[in-house]
Amino acid sequence: MAPKAKPAAPKPAPSQEKREFVHPSAKHARKQAIKDAFAIQPISAFYFFLAANAVAALFSPIQDCDETFNYWEPTHYLSHGYGLQTWEYSPEFSIRSWFYIAIHAIVANIRRLLPHSNKVAEFYFLRYAFAVGCAFCQTLMWRSICLALSPRVGIFFIIATIFSPGNFHASTAYLPSSFAMYMSCLGAAAFMNWRGGIKTAMGMFWFAVGGVLGWPFAAALCAPFVAEEIFFAAVSDQDRMFESALRVFRGVMAGVLLIGLDASINTFFYRRFELVSWNIIKYNIFSETGGPDLYGTEPWTFYFKNLLLNFNIWFILALVSLPLFLLQKLFMRSTGETFQSGLRTFVFLTPFYMWLGIFTLQPHKEERFMYPVYPFLALNAALAFHSFLTFFGNASPRTLVGKIPAKLKLAVVSLGLVASAIVGLARIGGMYTAYHAPLSLYDPLFEVGGRGDTVCFGKDWYRFPTSYFLPKDMHAKFVRSEFRGLLPGEFSEATTGFGFFGGTWLPTIGLNNKNEEDMGKYVDLRMCVFMVDTQFPERGDVELPPNEPDYAKNVDRWEEVKCLPFLDAESTPFLARAVWVPDWEIIPEGFRRKWGRHCLLKQRR
Repeated sequence: MAPKAKPAAPKPAPSQEKREFVHPSAKHARKQAIKDAFAIQPISAFYFFLAANAVAALFSPIQDCDETFNYWEPTHYLSHGYGLQTWEYSPEFSIRSWFYIAIHAIVANIRRLLPHSNKVAEFYFLRYAFAVGCAFCQTLMWRSICLALSPRVGIFFIIATIFSPGNFHASTAYLPSSFAMYMSCLGAAAFMNWRGGIKTAMGMFWFAVGGVLGWPFAAALCAPFVAEEIFFAAVSDQDRMFESALRVFRGVMAGVLLIGLDASINTFFYRRFELVSWNIIKYNIFSETGGPDLYGTEPWTFYFKNLLLNFNIWFILALVSLPLFLLQKLFMRSTGETFQSGLRTFVFLTPFYMWLGIFTLQPHKEERFMYPVYPFLALNAALAFHSFLTFFGNASPRTLVGKIPAKLKLAVVSLGLVASAIVGLARIGGMYTAYHAPLSLYDPLFEVGGRGDTVCFGKDWYRFPTSYFLPKDMHAKFVRSEFRGLLPGEFSEATTGFGFFGGTWLPTIGLNNKNEEDMGKYVDLRMCVFMVDTQFPERGDVELPPNEPDYAKNVDRWEEVKCLPFLDAESTPFLARAVWVPDWEIIPEGFRRKWGRHCLLKQRR
């Protein structure tokens, strides 16, 4: 007789099931912890940022002649002994920091120790260093966003950053405002991440670095975070208030020590005691000669238009981030967010609005003034998009949104993100194809040029990229055009008897802070071995100003060495200026780009 089967043992309740023990130090446990905290590996986020920044390092045009004359040229002087000098570096005014320049000169000179070195390689080496440094700072801020808010907000922060033309311009620009942007990322990362303790002193230090070495006004971005620290201290007990005061004190002392270091370095170069940060503030706010307004003013809409071009839908989301956050608090009370976390989110949203409001009120406006706040713009936009998805993803059949099929919602959101990325990439492509010529024009000089030759600039003086693109001992000079402002002079090349870098402290001639023309900056046309000029043939037979002839047309005197296409912005419709438009015959005339020729010419002898 067959034995009876034993009755099956009852299945334990889910709560009684034995779970396999996973040691927290196990490799797969660490991977899962990282995935839960960040959604993607931090190294992957770094690679995303680095890829976008490396593209900028290789292809981004120099947007602003201030980058050339105030930063690349002084760096070239420290590295190679000559360069163009603006009035800001005159010892009489001293409103630029040699400490900031010296750091970058050291980095650029590392390239000279490597094989196949030349000045162009030094230029791009420094740009790639910017790309790596910026990506590192962005990754740290992304990490804090994931820890303080949510991994999904972190993902949106990455998308809003890497596909934006704004990041393409700012990430590798040699400008104090870009450096301040890097430090804003580090400062925000320290303030936002409370894991391991409150890092107020560290956050204040990084903002101070951005303000002292970079741009003094950028230190103001620290204010909302310090106000948060003071508020929580005020509602805490005496012990915590003391700890808070100690953190702020340490941050202030770190800033003071940094100012002292900056002053000592600048004292060495200027040969007299200088607080460059104070000089910048004094000139921009208390100047009696007109200050920055001498260089042009713009209407209050300037930044709104510019940021819309550089961030498209993400700028709109950044603008509505605070209203969306407040609406979410009012009508979605079941989020489980505490008062403290809600207040912290409000603080995170504040720097963007504060910065945009302050600089919108200033008459003199430039795109680069927004660079320090770009990380906060991306953060605000990411938070707003997160809030929108929270509402749009509502699955309750009682609501109108809940009745929309999930696949349709996903399609709408995906199409919006793809469209935003395409528009951003189209603007990046448009900027490169339109304005890359000045960075690609000068390579023939290394073959046809000689030591001591001069390259002259007339109306294209502001398109000169930097002396890094000229062979050794070849100098840039200016011939008079219709421009009636002050052009740069040249650093003194005196060495014997003047110590190191005599050009940083020797008295200058013909430099002023009133943007008044100095005739001593021009050379006679006969001294020019080469000439750089842009012609616009599609404008027709328009009468040209007497000091701005079409040099390339004078073939008896000038021969073409190299010419590259350059966008005729004056004749090109707005849409074709704003984004890349293919030069196809089927494109209507009203949407086509108009082209000029950016030429390197050689004077016939």
